[in-house]
Amino acid sequence: MKRLSLAALVAVAFATSCSDETTVFSDTEDNISIEAQESVLDNSILFDDAGVLSINLTDGTSGKTSKTGEEMAGDYPLTLIARVDPPSFSGGENLTASHVDVDGDYAYVSYNTVEDGYAGGVDIINVSDPNNPQVTSRLYYSNADINSIAYDNGYVYAVGGVDAETSVRATANSFVVKIPASNGRLDVSGELVYGFQEGFTANDVKVTESGILVTSGKDGLLTSYKSTDLSIQNDVSFSDLRSVAYNNGTIAVLDASQGVSIMDKNFAVSKEINISSDFGDASKRTIDFSTEKIYVSEGSKGAGVYNMTSGDLVEYIPILLNPEGTDSQDIVTNAVAINEDILLMANGGAGLCLTEEKDGQTNIVGVVDLDGSINFVASKGDYIFAASGKAGLQIVKLNRPDQSLETRCEDLLAYSGSSNLSVNQGETKGFKGSKYFNSINVNGALLLCGTWSVNNSSYINSDGLFEMNGSLSIGRNNKRKNITVNKDATLKIEGSLTVYGDIILNDGATLEFIGDASVANVFGSVKKLGTAQVIGEFRDVRNKF
Repeated sequence: MKRLSLAALVAVAFATSCSDETTVFSDTEDNISIEAQESVLDNSILFDDAGVLSINLTDGTSGKTSKTGEEMAGDYPLTLIARVDPPSFSGGENLTASHVDVDGDYAYVSYNTVEDGYAGGVDIINVSDPNNPQVTSRLYYSNADINSIAYDNGYVYAVGGVDAETSVRATANSFVVKIPASNGRLDVSGELVYGFQEGFTANDVKVTESGILVTSGKDGLLTSYKSTDLSIQNDVSFSDLRSVAYNNGTIAVLDASQGVSIMDKNFAVSKEINISSDFGDASKRTIDFSTEKIYVSEGSKGAGVYNMTSGDLVEYIPILLNPEGTDSQDIVTNAVAINEDILLMANGGAGLCLTEEKDGQTNIVGVVDLDGSINFVASKGDYIFAASGKAGLQIVKLNRPDQSLETRCEDLLAYSGSSNLSVNQGETKGFKGSKYFNSINVNGALLLCGTWSVNNSSYINSDGLFEMNGSLSIGRNNKRKNITVNKDATLKIEGSLTVYGDIILNDGATLEFIGDASVANVFGSVKKLGTAQVIGEFRDVRNKF
């Protein structure tokens, strides 16, 4: 272990900034540890329940129902890629994921403690290969909660809380630290720069073109720091700050005592949205916004949607589930996140809710089948990161279709039918799109272009042909399902095939990989019987062929 510091904060070089309430300094002491064992990092990635995720409605079913009562294929073929175990060390045995920031191929995760006192950590996770996410760096704080995190231009900016009464130099409990990070590795070999500000605990951070924005809870400040040395540029006080959001020069903060304030980079307020919801005491609540709407996590009310220009309430998106045996205090919307036309709600014991906006209308899709109480959610690109308490961080892939596949398959119709896709003998069918199925059963010929997930075992029967351009995922690691190719049948893959179960190739069957960039990710076994054959070039992720 390589150690640096925050807690004692002795023998430090420090300088008082333009605010009497904030100190900026560097230190070279104890209380920070970098995990040196690669095996610990490797073993933090768990695939136990990886696989295809269903989306449940309030009655426990999944998918839509047609007029004939037939369950329809779902629009979101989600897969759980892996789960990340929270860090654990002496004095920090009960850490939970508190925040996630995604930049390029890396996710930056902060952790705090659910116990009294202070302990926290930071992870960097490489998600460039969706089949094999890797924790590439881990940092432990033995005396500080890390409540939020942001990455920008070679540095991690982490904010949290420390006990100022036990610190020689800390002027307040709330802090921000700037940590060098490159190629997925945190670097604490030199001095780290810190800044302190008034407030119960620093709870959110955003990077802008002009500085680093930090909020610091009860009786706290919204502070803008210079990114170079964390000296203060500006600050303004609020009664009970919970979150800050930033979009194209506009800043929005959530103050649990009154609502949302919208301001410019100089903290000049242009709009105040009064909200009377009970945000809870010292609870995690976040906001996110687009050019037209702002989304607020409002505890037991769900998510409030407001017009950015007028400040008027557009609608409340309610919490779908009320799970039996779950404390009502844990059925609250803790966080919201926007990814293009998707709104995600971290609803605590009521799970992760997915909502979509189409043609100006908000449609609740359902609750994603994830374990644990969902305390925070972030989403960017093709990924969702759901923090679920002691269950750790869950990495979900949206499996959006590749636009190049849409072009290649532009003559096909988009699929909109049963969740049990069946092709009869003598039939030829082809579809493009992105769907979640219960099962696929091919007796004739089927071409699918796009991204697809299948909850149950699927079959290509005798003389059948199934061709797939894009990605196909089958089963779940704790509920394994197989894909079976029967006598004289052919399965052709151009893209990615992930099977949480077995590939069974019966006598005379052919599995063919097309092109030179295909990937096979098999969690079970590959069973080749008789004259069955596998041909073509592909990457065998788990060496099962």
